[in-house]
Parts: sequence; structure tokens; C-alpha cells
Amino acid sequence: MYRRALAAPLLFLVASCGPTVGGLLNRVHPTASSPVSQRAAALHDASTVVDLHSDALLWSRNLALRSRRGHVDLPRLREGGVTLEVFSTTTSFPIVASIDTTSPHWPDAVTLLAVASLWPPRTWTSLEARVLRQAAALDRLARESDGRFIEVRSRADLERLLARHAADHRVVGGLLDIEGAHALGDGLAALDRVEAAGVRMIGLAHFYDNAFAGSAHGVAKKGLTDLGRTLVREMERRGIVVDLAHSSPATIADVLAMATRPLVASHTGVRGTCDNARNLSDEQLRGVARLGGVVGIGFWETAACGLAPADVARAVKYAVDLIGDDHVGLGSDFDGAVTTGFDAAGLPGLTQALVDAGIPEASLPKILGGNAIRVLRAVLPAA
Repeated sequence: MYRRALAAPLLFLVASCGPTVGGLLNRVHPTASSPVSQRAAALHDASTVVDLHSDALLWSRNLALRSRRGHVDLPRLREGGVTLEVFSTTTSFPIVASIDTTSPHWPDAVTLLAVASLWPPRTWTSLEARVLRQAAALDRLARESDGRFIEVRSRADLERLLARHAADHRVVGGLLDIEGAHALGDGLAALDRVEAAGVRMIGLAHFYDNAFAGSAHGVAKKGLTDLGRTLVREMERRGIVVDLAHSSPATIADVLAMATRPLVASHTGVRGTCDNARNLSDEQLRGVARLGGVVGIGFWETAACGLAPADVARAVKYAVDLIGDDHVGLGSDFDGAVTTGFDAAGLPGLTQALVDAGIPEASLPKILGGNAIRVLRAVLPAA
């Protein structure tokens, strides 16, 4: 009897591990920023706002409810005026990570999280199962939303979302991503299954080199393998967006040389304002632009060398000045085990910072989301 009495609270404590750890790792550190003017608020409200990267699915929070933890949930996305959020599935992450070189021998933090949070046992050993679990959570969010959350798998879904959001700003959409092709294993068989589960964007690498591509933080930092080239061709054929975030310089060069469709660097910074191995060089920015792609500027310290909206706006302006306002977007990395200066509800403050940085008003709708929508229209399958 005593053991049974203890079982329920112990299970609750263990199951709360994901949200609790997520709250500790994904903090908001408010910074000084300008008040949002009526003009900036109106510009923000009139724009289609797209964030190209969030890891909120990883932490087992109920995203339908407002939380004091982390950065993203549906109430805060609505308050921030977001039309579409790209929800990444993170499957493997070193417990100690370096943006320069990350050892593959560190324990895997996602395995520890899966066990501690009582995820199904298959997810303890299968990276593909972790993708499918997070995909199922996104499906459930859509089913239980009374039509106010739309999962985008096709151009038809995207157009339905845009029409519904224009009529009712409480309607938000989500698109499913994989952060790192290592989740596919050592071949392409899993691509059919994750595509069926709704994945429409894949980052080729995360913190380790894998069977497909080299990582900017890997040991070898190799380029695309033969299997990686096949994967890129298959992604383009199927209407899955290629994401260059975290890829090694050699991988980026290889992809830019072979790609035939627009692609993204979903969440990154620019070396012109924040020079480190995580961020893109001017040459890489130009390469993404030549393909009609979009660079999503991140909101965390390594991406922007600061947490204030003005720091993010400085990186945005640098990229716009270099490659034009058709190729720059937002890629927050919300809930990606990072601290940011604002959460999803604070996005109007970023629009104010973009105005303050001198970015023309005509460019703002493109940067806030129009460019991302253009790429998705060009790449996603029709239905």
C-alpha cells in the first residue's frame, strides 16, 4: 500500500522532467528595448509572421496552454502575431556542446531526457522513434485545437492557413522539421516514414558529422557524402525543404553547388556582426540568395552577439544590405536550450527594433515572413 501511495507522485515528478528541464534551459532574459509604437504595431499586425525554427516539441509541455516556461506555446504565438511556426524535432544532442568541435563521445542529452520523462521505451534507443513521437504531438495539437492550429504539409495547407489567419489572427500554423539527418540512420528508408508523418524540412546536420553531411561543430567537418547527395535530390523531388543550419562550410558549398530549388538556413547568425563558427560568411549568404533562399536570423547570444531586439535587428540589417530584402527572415531557435531576450509574445518588439535600425517599411513584410512563405510555396508538394 505504501509503495502504491508513492507511485503516483513519483511518476508525476519523473514525467515533469521535460517541462522542468526545458524551463531551466530556455530562459528569457529581458533586455532594454524601445516601446512598440502604433506604427510598428500596425506593420507587424499587417504582416505574415513566420519563425523558421523552434524546438518546443522536445520538452513535453502542453503547447495549447500558456506556460511560464520556455519561449513558445499557442497563446504566446497568437500574442506575438505569428502566422506559421516551424517546429523542429530534435533527436540527439551532446550533454556538452561546442560550436567549434563537439566530441561524439559525450552522453546524449535527449536519451537522458527521454528516459527521465517516461517517453515510450522505443524512443530510448531509436532516433526515428523520437521524430515520430514529436510528430504525433504536433498532430494532436492540431486535432484538439478546434481548427485554430493548422499543420502545414502542402501548398494547399499553406494557402488554407493564410486565408484562415487573415480572417482570424487566432489561427496559427505549424510545419514539421528534423534537426539533423542523423535521425534517418544510415540510409533513406526512414525518409518515407518521416515524410508520411508530416516532415517538410530537414537540417542536414546538427552537432555531429553524420552519414549524410558534415557539421560545423563536428570533428571532420566533411562535406556531403554520396548518400547525402542522394538525400538532397530526394528532398527536392518530394518537396521537403533543405536546411543548411549547423552544416559545415564544406557541406554548405556542396549543397549550394547542386541544389536546384530554394532552401533555407533556418536559424543562424551572420559573421559580419557576430563572427564565430556557427554563423554564415558573406559568401555563404550570397550563395543562399542566388538560389532564391532565405536566411533565418537567430535570437540567441551566439547568433546575434547579444539578446536585445536591437542586436537581432543589427544582424538582419547587415544581411539585408548584403543580399537584399528578399532573402532574410526570422529563425529564433526558441526552446532550443538557449536564453533569448524575449519570447514569442515579444515579436512586435523586434519589429520596432527593425524600424529603429532603419530598415525600410516596405521590406518588413518580406523579412517578417513573406520570404519564408515564398520559399514554401516554391518547394512544398501541391497536396
